[in-house]
Amino acid sequence: MMAASLLRRDKKATAAHLKADLNRTDNSSGVRQLQELLDAVLNPEKPAADGEALDWCKCLIAGGEGFDEFCKTVRSYDNATLCGLVWTANFVAYRCRTCGISPCMSLCAECFNNGDHTGHDFNMFRSQAGGACDCGDSNVMRESGFCRRHRLRTGENIPLIPRDLLLMSEMVLPRFILCIIQYLRDGYVEPDTSTERDLQKVLQQLEPQISFLEELTKMGGAMRTVLTKILTNQQAFKELSMGQEENLYAKKNYDKYLSALKNSGLVSVEEKGQSAAADVGVGAEGGAGAMVLLGNSGPGSPDEPSKEEDQDGGQSVGQRKRVKLSSSTKDPCIIESLKHKCFLEELLFWTIKYEFPQKMVTFLLNMLPDQDYKITFTKTFVQHYAFIMKTLMKSHESDTMSNRIVHISVQLFSNEELARHVTEECQLLDIMVTVLLYMMESCLIKSELQDEENNRHVVVNCSEALLKNNTYWPLVSDFINILSHQSVAKKFLEDHSLLMLWMSFVSFFQGMNLNKRELNEHVEFESQTYYAAFAAELEACAQPMWGLLTHCKVKETQEYTKTVVRYCLETLQIWFDAIGFIDEPAPNQVTFHLPLHRYYAMFLSKAVKCQGLDLDSLLPDQEMLMKIMVHPLQIQACLSEIHSNMWVRNGLQIKGQAMTYVQSHFCNSMIDPDIYLLQVCASRLDPDYFISSVFERFKVVDLLTMASQHQNAVLDSEQERPMLEGALTFLVILTSLRIHLGMTDDEILRAEMVSQLCMNDRTHSALLDLIPENPNPKSGIVPGSCSFEDMLSAVADFKAPVFEPGGSMQQGMYTPKAEVWEKEFDPIMVVLRTVYRRDVQSAMDRYAAFLKQFGIHTGNPWPPYKERTPLHPCYKGLIRLLHCKTLHIVIFTLLYKIWMDHQNMSEHVLCMVLYLIELGLDNQIQDNKEDEEPCIEEHCHDSWFPGTNLLSNLHHVINFVRVRVPETAPEVKREAPPSTSTEASSYGQNLREAQVFSLVAERRRKFQEIINRSTTEATQAVRPKSSSTRWVPPGTPPQLVTEILEIRESMLSLLIKLHQKMSSKQNSLSASWLEDIESNRLAHGDGITAIERILTKAATRSCQIKRSIQDICGKVCPPVPPKKNSPTDKKAMDKEERRQRARERQQKLLAEFASRQKSFMETAMDVESPDTEAAMDLGASEVMESEILYDCVICGQSGPSTEDRPTGLVVLLQASSVLGHRCKSTEPKNLPTSDEEHVYPADTCGAANDVRLTLMQQFFKDSSCLQSVSIGWDGGVYVQTCGHTLHIDCHKSYMESLRNDQVLQGFSVDKGEFTCPLCRQFANSVLPCRPGRGTEAGTWHTPTNKKTSVLVKEVEELQEKPGLFPTESNLSKEMELVIKDIKNTTQKKYMDYGRNPGSPDNDFLFMYSVARTNLELELVHRGGNLCSGGASAAAKRSCLNQLFHVLAMHMRLYSIDSAYNPWTKLTQIVQIKEADSFDEERPEVPMLFRDVPSLLIIFVLTMPQPLRKEHFTCVVKMLYNLQFTQALAALSTKFSSEERQAWSTSGALKKSAANSDKSFEALLSHVISELSKDKSVYKVNSEEATMLSSSVWSPQSIEFSLQQFCLPFLRLSCLLQHHLYGDNLTGCLEEEEFASLAVCLGLLPSAPQPANTVQSASCLEWPVNTFDLVTQWGAEVKGLSQIHADESLTLLVHDPQWAAPRLLQLPDNYNIIFQYYHRKACSACKKVPKDPALCLVCGAFVCLKGVCCKQQGICECVLHSQHCGAATGIFLLINASVIIIIRGHRFCLWGSVYLDAHGEEDRDLRRGKPLYLCEERYRVLEQQWVSHTFDHINKRWGPHYNGL
Repeated sequence: MMAASLLRRDKKATAAHLKADLNRTDNSSGVRQLQELLDAVLNPEKPAADGEALDWCKCLIAGGEGFDEFCKTVRSYDNATLCGLVWTANFVAYRCRTCGISPCMSLCAECFNNGDHTGHDFNMFRSQAGGACDCGDSNVMRESGFCRRHRLRTGENIPLIPRDLLLMSEMVLPRFILCIIQYLRDGYVEPDTSTERDLQKVLQQLEPQISFLEELTKMGGAMRTVLTKILTNQQAFKELSMGQEENLYAKKNYDKYLSALKNSGLVSVEEKGQSAAADVGVGAEGGAGAMVLLGNSGPGSPDEPSKEEDQDGGQSVGQRKRVKLSSSTKDPCIIESLKHKCFLEELLFWTIKYEFPQKMVTFLLNMLPDQDYKITFTKTFVQHYAFIMKTLMKSHESDTMSNRIVHISVQLFSNEELARHVTEECQLLDIMVTVLLYMMESCLIKSELQDEENNRHVVVNCSEALLKNNTYWPLVSDFINILSHQSVAKKFLEDHSLLMLWMSFVSFFQGMNLNKRELNEHVEFESQTYYAAFAAELEACAQPMWGLLTHCKVKETQEYTKTVVRYCLETLQIWFDAIGFIDEPAPNQVTFHLPLHRYYAMFLSKAVKCQGLDLDSLLPDQEMLMKIMVHPLQIQACLSEIHSNMWVRNGLQIKGQAMTYVQSHFCNSMIDPDIYLLQVCASRLDPDYFISSVFERFKVVDLLTMASQHQNAVLDSEQERPMLEGALTFLVILTSLRIHLGMTDDEILRAEMVSQLCMNDRTHSALLDLIPENPNPKSGIVPGSCSFEDMLSAVADFKAPVFEPGGSMQQGMYTPKAEVWEKEFDPIMVVLRTVYRRDVQSAMDRYAAFLKQFGIHTGNPWPPYKERTPLHPCYKGLIRLLHCKTLHIVIFTLLYKIWMDHQNMSEHVLCMVLYLIELGLDNQIQDNKEDEEPCIEEHCHDSWFPGTNLLSNLHHVINFVRVRVPETAPEVKREAPPSTSTEASSYGQNLREAQVFSLVAERRRKFQEIINRSTTEATQAVRPKSSSTRWVPPGTPPQLVTEILEIRESMLSLLIKLHQKMSSKQNSLSASWLEDIESNRLAHGDGITAIERILTKAATRSCQIKRSIQDICGKVCPPVPPKKNSPTDKKAMDKEERRQRARERQQKLLAEFASRQKSFMETAMDVESPDTEAAMDLGASEVMESEILYDCVICGQSGPSTEDRPTGLVVLLQASSVLGHRCKSTEPKNLPTSDEEHVYPADTCGAANDVRLTLMQQFFKDSSCLQSVSIGWDGGVYVQTCGHTLHIDCHKSYMESLRNDQVLQGFSVDKGEFTCPLCRQFANSVLPCRPGRGTEAGTWHTPTNKKTSVLVKEVEELQEKPGLFPTESNLSKEMELVIKDIKNTTQKKYMDYGRNPGSPDNDFLFMYSVARTNLELELVHRGGNLCSGGASAAAKRSCLNQLFHVLAMHMRLYSIDSAYNPWTKLTQIVQIKEADSFDEERPEVPMLFRDVPSLLIIFVLTMPQPLRKEHFTCVVKMLYNLQFTQALAALSTKFSSEERQAWSTSGALKKSAANSDKSFEALLSHVISELSKDKSVYKVNSEEATMLSSSVWSPQSIEFSLQQFCLPFLRLSCLLQHHLYGDNLTGCLEEEEFASLAVCLGLLPSAPQPANTVQSASCLEWPVNTFDLVTQWGAEVKGLSQIHADESLTLLVHDPQWAAPRLLQLPDNYNIIFQYYHRKACSACKKVPKDPALCLVCGAFVCLKGVCCKQQGICECVLHSQHCGAATGIFLLINASVIIIIRGHRFCLWGSVYLDAHGEEDRDLRRGKPLYLCEERYRVLEQQWVSHTFDHINKRWGPHYNGL
């Protein structure tokens, strides 16, 4: 056993040894050894999971060297010119329409970014099914779009591959592939017997092997060539596939494969004997399938049943129809089982059997760059095509499988060359059509359209899974894909038997999803099958049709069109016969699906428009045309019925169908062809017949009578008006729509665009979506036609996105230009295209607004009449509709009824009638044939009008009309006929003359004529006339009697009388008005204008009419309706009066409401306008003599806040880290977009303060440290209010009611959250107001002239006073509760900074820091300074006064130990006790290290309230001295040692001067000398300082630095003073701010000198000797033995200035962020997150919703928001471009700050257009963050349950 010994040896050595052997000329022993070794290693009986075999293969292939080096070597010989990168679903790829030849072209990001696509129409997309990169493939894309790498033909300069490099691969890989195949054969079990999981298991074990194959394909062209040879080598397959004879395992294995093959045909083996044209059983239930094409897909038989069984099985499904199918295909190989000739074929076979495992798919696709492979693989794929689809139908995971199939097929069929090749060689088209038929036949049912019992037609059942789940889409999408290639489409159109097959396929959809109108009960179960039906018609019928139509554009393709049209007509004829259709559609049925009609229509349209064919040569006889028009007309009538609520009992879904039918994605394949087909029929059929058919279909025939009352057998009276409006509107659309009748593509695009823009302003993407794709494809620019963008700029103006602060963020919108409204607004097009009826109204409202704005018309305008493009000569017959007697009779009748105020008439009816008249006037019939055809006149038993021309009929007077009316009608004459003979005779004459009119009879007669003309035997088909029975519905009591009405009107006179009636004045038209009119003002206006326009037009076209008009205008009189006292008239009068009264009442109510609202707005709301003073200015407690009164917004009472019943302010407490994120630089930090960039948090305010406190705590006493700084930079509590107050007990009951309210609120009542009862602003606590006693305020304010030293003493005494514990009252309880709320607002870690958490010191620090945080934030909101002065909007809403009182009350409980009181150190020289060396206690913090603003707040809050102003000023003065000294010390450290020396000496001279304590030079020199003693702080950075300070310090620059250093303290003091005492803040210029604040605080006498010359030192006022005090402070610093000089320097130089907080600066182009972050791995879990997000405050990269980074059940975004923003987080979601805000336990989607070129967001990057930063939006976001107003401005909040 040679192999056994080899197996034991070292793999590498063995491999090298074998390779050497094989390289010899006589390599037989090597070959033998290798084969034996492989037999042992690759033994399929071993478990696949054993990794040993794979390692051996790797070593053998590499031939002794390391596998990785081997890969490198092979890669260096890569000669591929294609990219071919394969990706799976969810990969981000690009598509450039400018560069693509095939619409499926796609590029990987790398190739896209390396190519030049500037200015191209490209987008980024998320792959649905997976794909591959087409870069380098000139069949699919233009070479100009190739990237740099694939533009160079890399193949030329690659060296030849050394023969021995891949020698081992050629030997080893065939066995390796066979081994995989054997595992696959072995593991396969039919899915019926196994579960899905078994197959998954097999695949899991094979994972490493298949991955290894995938790895090999990635080694480049050289290795792919080897693989191709192996996979396609038929010899090797023959030798290896069966295994050796003696190997039993291999034999069994091969048998398994054979049995799996048996079932692979569409038909099982036994049935092959039958001819392909056998009868096919089509199950009525669609369960068992048809035999020929269905093979054995009967549900119960996975293995082959015998033939007899199948027959029985077929019968058992119940009553069956037999349907003959024509011979299904020319080529039996489609039906037969598969035979395999090479490994590739068997591999694909198993890939299909295992339902396309992703790894296998990727392997097969990775090989595609190899041309030989591509061709063989495509053929193999086609050979297996039927089998693939058969497997797909059975699959449980059809969605995933569909995606994988398309992933492969789209790569193969997008290439025209290949597609043509396989069409010719492998009958691809035959296979596809056959398989489609086979698929659909599995779910056919009997059609119930028309003749339910005897219907022989079968349709698809839309509730079958196949249709419901769209399982057929891979097949259809492939079919559409290959039809897009001209050469393939031509083959299809030339192959008549294929076309016939295709037509029979289409007819399966003809009449599917039939709706039957429910007349009694509401339907129990609303079926949603219509989705499936519409999708199926669009995808399986319409899209292939559009594909074929694109190739029928030129004269040369006429024959194709003729053929298609011929087959359409044949199939339609078969269909009519099958459903048993004669002449009437069955009542109460409608199907929206008539694909055969639509194919016919679209090919007709193309033939006339593009191919110059004569329409008549393509039309059938009249009878067929009559049949063809019935069903499309039925749909139009049903649309009207549905909108008239006649189908309500069918549920909402029927409305859904009506909407989908006209919706933008469907309209060009559904309603447009239907209307066009009706136009064709109308132009060729008798117009009277057509018009009467329309009114009969719309069921309004009975309404068209002159009588004032009638009976309608089919409609309720409330449905009559909408149905009549529907019928007239339909006629207007039919006669005026020109989409297929002569408009060019550009005109169509323009009309579509205008109609969409008129309904509403639209975003660019909405417009793209709303405009039908055909005839103008929006992708790619059709040469010679106007592009979408050019057209858009021609008709619309762009409105850039606007930002309403506090409102929703707008997108960029397009709005129609003024001239479009004026000249192009077409209400008819709008009606045709609206899915919702409200859009029509919206368009009219916008039109009215435009007319008002430009002063054209102020009233309520009527839809404007629009001139039409001329008709194509073929369709001239359509005009005859407007010139036929039937229509004129209808028009006359309706004008009369409107004039007489009959019921169910409306303005809309009149509008449409006038529109029809005007259309008739504009479209005259050129040649008058009236004199030639007298024969027609005889037939016409109505002599209403002499001819058919509208012009001549307009002025024809009609005298008497005979009507049938109910006996009770007012027209019935009760009196006896007149007695005198003359009268009697004239009366008799009237009877003879009177006109009778019955549409129904008319239509029957015409129908009969036509049929008699064409056939004689068809007469029996005509049913007996039903019109006689129609009149008297059974059970109606009033009998109908015939009456004669005297009319004596013409259409003209009626028009003029209507004009009078509408303008409600008699003789509104004077006899001469025609002369004075100027025509241009008639284009826009109301009904009056419309009538004038018509009369003018008529007069200009005929002198006779002009004369008639003048006559009528001369002698016109108001109408006398019959029987003035008839009850209906009285009713109408009452109605009008009642309406008028109701209107007045309403006006009154509205006015009252408005005034109330106004007063409410004035008192309550003061959000936007800072100028109007609010009812209560809470910011300032004004000096009043009485108590302050508060209004409670719940109980509405007004009163003071008392101890027992305190009032409180509605406040929102939130933790905030905004202050902590401030930096020194005013420029924001950049967001990192590469690995080199970072955001460092060390330089933020929060970090600096942390460092400072930690450093202090190392060296000084803890209690002292906690009073020397403020915390709350990160996680401080910010308090804001809406300014409304309420009683605290009212609030409690309000919260109780909220708790019991089960409505879903956006907030959590349990957490104390609520919305202000008045203004609905979000809040979570109530801040009690201190009972105000205004009397003290006076004395408390008045300044006194006590000396400083006296005041200092008084302050000291005040501080010594012990804090009185407040008496126990409701108020004090509430105050304690609020403190508790404040503490609960922020997290523990932001409160405990002391050594022992929870100590009083700690509490104390937290309390005064709350005050500090709120003051600092107000400063930030005021822009960082107080230059703007007075009441900013923030001050109005400020609750600082109340907050201070609550905090002060709490802090008085802690008294400061007098020994440690900083006040003494501030104001006295203290004798320093010699510190005992044993004193264990650490020293206190030196004064120079302390934070001055903190001290101020501590003093103010710990002294008894209210504090007198003089004492406050005294405290500020003393602290200013300290602040100034600190400024000097900090400044002196910046000098170089020489400068320090110089200033020290120059200042020393000034010390003796009189006011040396107010000169900065003297003080500076003193500070320098004090700090230089001992171990100096100056030594630390003397070297650096000399380097840095190249600039010399002048007195001016020193003065400026000192002022800047002291300003933050002054601002804070001033703000505090403003809130405590209500002092106004005076505005000033920035450079004068220091002086202005100093005056305000009383540090300077009121502005004595020009402000800009103020010296900061002149504000100083020392209580004791200046220099001694400074010495004492300096000594504290020097006495620190254990602290290092550099640390003490850090503490000394504490620069209080910070820039405003900013979010990170984002790059302008979103792609930069996206490309870097969407593939970036998370730093925590090292995986690429599914939903990556970025924190915009600090730049952290986090996993949104990622389970990987969860801690204690909290996901990473929420965690980060707590850590970075104290529970406020602003995150940019990388994959969606949207920003989400997390605030506490809630979150909201904020919107996007990136917009595309048209100012639109692209949420979820669905459109993938380039996005650019919108600065305004980003500023709004930043503004909301800084001002803490997310809660108030964004409305849609929801809980996140820690899951983000």
